[in-house]
Amino acid sequence: MAAPMAELPVEPQSLRKLSLKSLKRGLDLFAPSHGASFPLDSESKRIRVGYKATAEYGRVKNLPIEDTQDKSKDKSKQSSAPLALPGIPESKDSQKGDQGALVMAPPMLPKAPELAMPSKSSAVISVPGSSDRYTSSSALIERIASKWPKPVWHAPWKNYRVISGHLGWVRSIAFDPSNTWFCTGSADRTIKIWDVASGRLKLTLTGHIEQIRGLAVSQRHTYLFSAGDDKQVKCWDLEQNKVIRSYHGHLSGVYCLALHPTIDVLLTGGRDSVCRVWDIRTKAMVCALTGHENTVCSVFARPTDPQVVTGSHDTTIKFWDLVAGKTMATVTHHKKSVRAMALHPKEHAFASASADNIKKFSLPKGEFLHNMLSQQKTIINSMAVNEDGVLATGGDNGSLWFWDWKSGHNFQQGQTIVQPGSLDSEACIYALSYDMSGSRLVTCEADKTIKMWKEDLSATPETHPLNFRPPKDQRRY
Repeated sequence: MAAPMAELPVEPQSLRKLSLKSLKRGLDLFAPSHGASFPLDSESKRIRVGYKATAEYGRVKNLPIEDTQDKSKDKSKQSSAPLALPGIPESKDSQKGDQGALVMAPPMLPKAPELAMPSKSSAVISVPGSSDRYTSSSALIERIASKWPKPVWHAPWKNYRVISGHLGWVRSIAFDPSNTWFCTGSADRTIKIWDVASGRLKLTLTGHIEQIRGLAVSQRHTYLFSAGDDKQVKCWDLEQNKVIRSYHGHLSGVYCLALHPTIDVLLTGGRDSVCRVWDIRTKAMVCALTGHENTVCSVFARPTDPQVVTGSHDTTIKFWDLVAGKTMATVTHHKKSVRAMALHPKEHAFASASADNIKKFSLPKGEFLHNMLSQQKTIINSMAVNEDGVLATGGDNGSLWFWDWKSGHNFQQGQTIVQPGSLDSEACIYALSYDMSGSRLVTCEADKTIKMWKEDLSATPETHPLNFRPPKDQRRY
């Protein structure tokens, strides 16, 4: 029996060697036609030549051909015809001649006005018969000016005072209608009253047992209203500096508070997903506006319908009929919690802030107007707008942005600075408000301070130019 043949050893081949083999095989395959050009397509050439003839000579291609001999005869007739001068009667020979002979003006008379030739910058003439598919859109489309309103120039704002005195996060703020003092509520469970002009502490009110989330000062009474995480809503008499009424009914923490501008009604919203309406004098709950599916965290009131507008963590904004106690409309444009809203002091419009966007709506119907043109990209805890159309928004990361109300242009991006000894993570703005004149802005922050801001009077449109670019497309939601 023959012995089995020994197997030949397989030569190990590297990846580089295999790649070179593959390239050589491909070269051998396509080498005969390497330098040859592609055959011309007669049909495409015919279309291309026909389009060029139509585009360039389409307007004159079908004109009738004039006879050059007839043209020269007419010219000789015109040159032989006598000149008709004013005051000189025509001779009989000239009258017998061609009636269509050209009568030329004397050389001393003014020239006839020449026909105006079209300038190079005139409108593009559309060629009849040419396909729209081949024409350049940039040459034919007229440049239309943007319909987006141009922003008004506003001076940048600067921090001019830092007030410290609270022992916890400063969560809420309200101004006195006389514009002489303002009050702040804090996580240290106290309400402090400060002088607007000097920034000095005037009074401290104690009575809450949890942090104070909402404050409001009455325009018709000497009352201050406060609400906190302890489920309590209190009415303070500022003549006696003590609590005279408490409003019981909330099942969880109270997050926001507002007073009706014309009737003695108090509105509070909280974690029980209900906006409750209270009679200030009798302490009775008039009605509970139910319909939200999560925390009611922002509310404001108007003298006309819709008299109550609420924003919630369920991402909706609801308009309420105060008489019937029912929802008039629901706005569902936001994708995140609506933590802050601001009613314009003059216009029938309001802005709402969420982590996804800041949006403007008209009143009373709640029609969407437009988004602000930038995104703050943080949770916005508070916002306010003054009569000059400056909208301020305070973020969870300490960003303080200023916007032009009319156009939505963000003209300043500020950043709060934490106080020495505070953590960088405490750069957070929880509440902000303009004073009654709209010339001062006060922010309440997580580093336990209150900061006051004003416009930089030395700024001009030349030193701080308006860098505005209108949006290319307007969103409908």
